[in-house]
Amino acid sequence: MREVHVSDITKVVRDLCIEANNHLCCDVKEALLKARDEEKWDTARGILDKIITNVEISKNEEVPMCQDTGLVCAFLEIGQDVHIVGGNIDEAINAGVAQGYEEGYLRKSVVKDPLDRVNTKNNTPAVIYYDIVPGDKLKITIAPKGFGSENMSQLKMLKPADGLQGVKDFVLKVVKEAGPNPCPPIVVGVGIGGTFDRAANLAKKALMRSVNERNKNEFYADLEKELLEKVNALGIGPQGFGGKTTALAVNIENYPTHIAGLPVAVNINCHVTRHASRTL
Repeated sequence: MREVHVSDITKVVRDLCIEANNHLCCDVKEALLKARDEEKWDTARGILDKIITNVEISKNEEVPMCQDTGLVCAFLEIGQDVHIVGGNIDEAINAGVAQGYEEGYLRKSVVKDPLDRVNTKNNTPAVIYYDIVPGDKLKITIAPKGFGSENMSQLKMLKPADGLQGVKDFVLKVVKEAGPNPCPPIVVGVGIGGTFDRAANLAKKALMRSVNERNKNEFYADLEKELLEKVNALGIGPQGFGGKTTALAVNIENYPTHIAGLPVAVNINCHVTRHASRTL
């Protein structure tokens, strides 16, 4: 049994909150550069140039890539041989979020109650997901989720008879209705299967995967490629001004479901698709 102290968790969460907001993941940056090089329309190419310049300014000056520094989604993969000591893990994570947003001068965007709308003033609490995995490591992924893209996400309980075509139609419908609002080029996370809540969780997790990594199942890998082509054929383009790059990737995660159901969730992320990870 390996012990991990909550103070170490707090420090890592603090650092990851700042890193995720100020430094773009390498895979996303490479995808943006590739899209810029392949874009033929001057307006779309110019917008991608400005996005890339913004990313460089953020990195060099240690400032957020976007004014919406998001609601923190924390994904923890806890090895079954890890013992958390020194306090409560939820409190440790939220302490790290509070420190990160205060010390990193990040905008506080969280309200205590969805109806009374009183700001918590430190961007807590985070939305926390736990997975128990084999081993004695603890992996923490912090994903600040901006709501320009979150608000464009949808979930639908399809009927089994809707089948594969129903899934394709729904994904394309969601992206088309989103239009320029989620700040394209976007990354599209799709969750298929499970229950109402599980499908949404799968879609969110899909956004944590590299834009260069396809689903391990060949069928879903092919579906990812097909949907990406169809999404980009919509012509929404960078920031909605038209062009060949509406999305950088479509990532699908799937799970077994009930014989009577076909849940599908589409969680959209903006062009920066912020997340950062560290393993203790």
